[in-house]
Amino acid sequence: MAYTPQYYPGNTSVGANRRKHMSGNLEKLRDIPEADVVAIMGHRAPGADYPSTHPPLKEMGEPDCPIRQLVEPTPGAAAGDRVRYSQFADSMYFAPSIPYWRSYWAAINCRGADPGTLSGRQIIEARERDIEAYTKKLMDSEMTDVARCSMRGCTVHGHSLRLEENGLMFDMLARTELGADGNVYYVKDQVGIPLDKKINVGKPMSEDELKKRTTIFRYDNVSFGGKVGARKFDEALEALHHMWEYRTKWGFRPE
Repeated sequence: MAYTPQYYPGNTSVGANRRKHMSGNLEKLRDIPEADVVAIMGHRAPGADYPSTHPPLKEMGEPDCPIRQLVEPTPGAAAGDRVRYSQFADSMYFAPSIPYWRSYWAAINCRGADPGTLSGRQIIEARERDIEAYTKKLMDSEMTDVARCSMRGCTVHGHSLRLEENGLMFDMLARTELGADGNVYYVKDQVGIPLDKKINVGKPMSEDELKKRTTIFRYDNVSFGGKVGARKFDEALEALHHMWEYRTKWGFRPE
């Protein structure tokens, strides 16, 4: 019998968007060239060879192991690539994704990846050619808006406190800028090193489009706890209360 995973509860648009992100069934909104993604990541020059930490697996003569027979290595692991990362920051002002959902997406959909969520940012580590492919998927997809999400390997703080006058997230290192043509351009890589050329990543979403695609519950769009006066809780909140209650009772061991 076919099994359809239940990734997240709820009947709101936010719940539906969260399920969509976790499932990996993403809409592709743009097609940023691979060389541009590599340049923004900043780990190697576009077109350069991949540095390696060990020889290709087929040349190493590893001892026989049933797990190695069952699990096919990722392209990066098979080639011996070093481990690199990409890190995204998402605005609280209706960004399509949020750090935890980027981690859930990576944990479910990216083989050989190590995702982690910090204070307002999200990092994914993997072998170099693998993380480049995963990062391109993120940048091309509906999980990313070019104004309210950006790749920031350091100096992230303050990004969600306010927006710039042009609608871009605040960035102390000014890695992106809004062009006169309405497109957003990266002028520095994810750690703030100036790029040789500006990289066009496309136009931002409208405010209405952001509110339709966001995975953020907010009182001024889709409320987590129901409308004031009605208090018709979404299934997502009931599920959260259920988990909290059982975690609390287990922690106190109420015999």
